[in-house]
Amino acid sequence: MRWMSTLVAASLASVVACGGNPAGPSGSGTLNLRITDSPFTEAQAVLVTFSEVTAHRSGEGEAEGNWSTLPFAGGATSRTCDLKKLENGAEDVLGVGSLPAAHYTMLRLVVSTATIYFDNPTTGPACATAVTEPAGAKAVLTIPSGEVKLNRQFTVPEAGAATMLIDFDG
Repeated sequence: MRWMSTLVAASLASVVACGGNPAGPSGSGTLNLRITDSPFTEAQAVLVTFSEVTAHRSGEGEAEGNWSTLPFAGGATSRTCDLKKLENGAEDVLGVGSLPAAHYTMLRLVVSTATIYFDNPTTGPACATAVTEPAGAKAVLTIPSGEVKLNRQFTVPEAGAATMLIDFDG
């Protein structure tokens, strides 16, 4: 079970982004952040609740003012995803919205809770404002620092869009 305690933080398999000019134009563009998961059999459900997604602009140091917040889908204040429902090519939207057009160097996903369920799957959508927990045995997953930091570069083009797919590897 110890290997599952760092599932979210240690198991990111890939991050892919598409965008425009890496020089970082002025204005704004759209980032569409999608989430998927590689198949695994040890669980019936893995619920991860994200409370914030931020992106760091290139060349601006690590100061907090250099981070832009990406809105969650539907304008919610958090988003819960059952990673088990995002296997075998399934995807869902984690966040989508306007960001300053620029070159970015990092994404930070703040995780408020993460739990693995062994006996029963969830019902309903893969991602939503809230997902009902299934009955049965479960274990809380520990996310070091409560954040998943993705050091991947991408560009949000002015008046354009970039799409990034985050693939968790259970």
